[in-house]
Amino acid sequence: MALPDIDKVFAGSIPQLYDEYFVPLIFEPYAIDLSARAAARRPGRVLEIAAGTGAVTRHLAADLPPGSAIVATDLNPGMIARAREVGAARPVEWQTADAMQLPFADATFDAVVCQFGVMFFPDRAAAYAEARRVLRPGGAFLFNAWDRIEANEFADVVTATLATLFPGDPPRFMARTPHGYHDTATIARDVAAGGFGAPQITTLAKRSKAPSPRHVAIAYCQGTPLRSEIEARDAARLGEATEACADAIARRFGAGAVDAAIQAHVVVVER
Repeated sequence: MALPDIDKVFAGSIPQLYDEYFVPLIFEPYAIDLSARAAARRPGRVLEIAAGTGAVTRHLAADLPPGSAIVATDLNPGMIARAREVGAARPVEWQTADAMQLPFADATFDAVVCQFGVMFFPDRAAAYAEARRVLRPGGAFLFNAWDRIEANEFADVVTATLATLFPGDPPRFMARTPHGYHDTATIARDVAAGGFGAPQITTLAKRSKAPSPRHVAIAYCQGTPLRSEIEARDAARLGEATEACADAIARRFGAGAVDAAIQAHVVVVER
């Protein structure tokens, strides 16, 4: 299914809010995991695609051997600008690039890493083929993808709450895209279509923690393309939508610090 263009746009104030609110909420636990898996292979040259604001990049900079080089790319200039602004523990080559058409020569990387980006690719098999193309023989492609939305409690509550505010045309970004690529058989089939062998897929449960329900609501409603979906229906209701989600999260998880289940698939495959 083709994704709406709005799903792939992280612009305006979204990159900053995404980095400040969303990254620590749900990305950080999986960034630690994915970076550790990549670092264990001791790659000399690493490419990160769909790097966003650099959640994994910063861990790679800390975890990889001292001589390893990191190239971090994303389709959205605003995300790369934010990642460059925050920086990392070692020099990183930050670059705007499309994972569908990587501007790198064949067989130039020992590892390709992608954190929660594959769900946004318009042709995943083609993107996987591009990752394989730039890998050296024996190199590894490591990525993760969110499990179904029901296994990710904050996203599920936010989506259900927005459906009550916009019953005629509910914003479905979270279910449609971040949590729309959860079937492991489909993932394995797409990886094979990209020219790889059978992948190792691990389903990994973590906890999502925030200091308040409002932190969660801002992360989802204002720090992702869900914001654009809400504003497309009624820009004046963004604040109302955010507060409604905060209230729903408070009713479910409490009014103070909150803690909910998150779950994702981690995929490793070698060239």
